[in-house]
Amino acid sequence: MKGRSYARRVGREKRRKRIRQKIRGMTGRPRLSVFRSLKHTYAQLIDDTNGATLVSASTLSEDVKKELANGGHTKTDASKAVGKVLARLALEKGIEQIRFDRGGYLYHGRVRALADAAREGGLKF
Repeated sequence: MKGRSYARRVGREKRRKRIRQKIRGMTGRPRLSVFRSLKHTYAQLIDDTNGATLVSASTLSEDVKKELANGGHTKTDASKAVGKVLARLALEKGIEQIRFDRGGYLYHGRVRALADAAREGGLKF
């Protein structure tokens, strides 16, 4: 018998696939893809026309670790830092317009914090 965590993972995968049928990242407007693990948050800007990752940031990257250097932060704070760093890196590459792909997660908590921080950083979606 498969447990609750299996059912949650399968449900998220179904939602992710349904969302991906509608959202397509292009050169002028890449897709901001979000992934959450139990410990970390990952985000990347993807051009789906050639499958290239243009910009990426995660709680494991050095820039984000510098933002969180003082310690005593929550996972939501870490997601905000990922959003800020991603926005800064995207603007350095000349990317302002994006499409947001929440990856099947609810637009709540860490996902929302990342999106709000990216908007504050100058990305438009």
